[in-house]
Amino acid sequence: MQVSSTRELGKSRLPVTIMGFGGAPLGNMYEGFSDEQARSTVRGCHDAGIRLFDTAPLYGHGLSEHRVGEALRGLDRDSYVLSTKVGRLLQPKDPKTVDGGLFKGVLPFEGVYDYSYDGVMRSVEDSLQRLGMHRIDVLLAHDLDTWTHGSDAARQERVKEFMAGGYKAMLVLRESGAVRAIGAGINETKACLDLAEAGDFDCFLLAGRYTLLEQEPLDVLFPLCERRDIGFIIGGAYNTGILATGAVDGAYFQYAPAPAEILAKVKRIEAVCAAHKVRLPTAALQFPLGHPTVSTVVPGMRSPTELAQNLEIFQPDIPADFWAELKHAGLLRADAPTP
Repeated sequence: MQVSSTRELGKSRLPVTIMGFGGAPLGNMYEGFSDEQARSTVRGCHDAGIRLFDTAPLYGHGLSEHRVGEALRGLDRDSYVLSTKVGRLLQPKDPKTVDGGLFKGVLPFEGVYDYSYDGVMRSVEDSLQRLGMHRIDVLLAHDLDTWTHGSDAARQERVKEFMAGGYKAMLVLRESGAVRAIGAGINETKACLDLAEAGDFDCFLLAGRYTLLEQEPLDVLFPLCERRDIGFIIGGAYNTGILATGAVDGAYFQYAPAPAEILAKVKRIEAVCAAHKVRLPTAALQFPLGHPTVSTVVPGMRSPTELAQNLEIFQPDIPADFWAELKHAGLLRADAPTP
């Protein structure tokens, strides 16, 4: 596969490259690194033909947006697609009291949830300032899921707030041409399905839910979105690590050490990979692109070295017999479309 190949992003018809750039690592996810390393990574992606760049206020509490914007700012604005998110406003806070969570060395701001009409409009204005840009192409409501808000009841309250306010703001922005596509960035299939049924969206960024290890969206979500011409950006294709590293000691699955049953399944997938001379991460990155609703995959990258690795991983052809054996062995759903 060629990273520079493009597909349309749902009914927005916005062309996006089949591999994009996931900007979470640029918020110093897990560990800090230099602005120059961040700049070299983003510019290297553009030079390699990757032209979709996704970021969010959450990532480093504004740091990722600053870094993505600085790296892209001198380039032709029409040469790439820029995606960011709404749902949190960043308020100044003493850096000694800021909890960055997964992000280390964050900027001195604290994220405050706000899915209201005014909150979304302000979030867009703030993001444009951090990016140093005059427009955002894809705007996603961030983290309207149970894991983020602590319970399904709390999630549903946030969804009500969003649909009554922030969603209407996003419609206005799309209708005015200020953004080309609207959607949501979510980690849960059910939360994504609820939004797909509730509003008129162009796309969703679904992280970690459609991978070699999980295909639940095939049941209801993908058929609904295919009927409604809603495209998907797939994040978390490595399931936060194990589909890149394999079933090694300390492998991570969904931000935690992989349980025994996942380690066992990945070992079986690795055996099929070895038999067909296919690298596990190659299969992980390419698999989601077999579904017609999927427009792009967006692995996170923090260095030119990781970029080079992803480019090498992504491009090899995978024989049809490999996918057929995974299905025959019960390691992949029989109804899962493959590249």
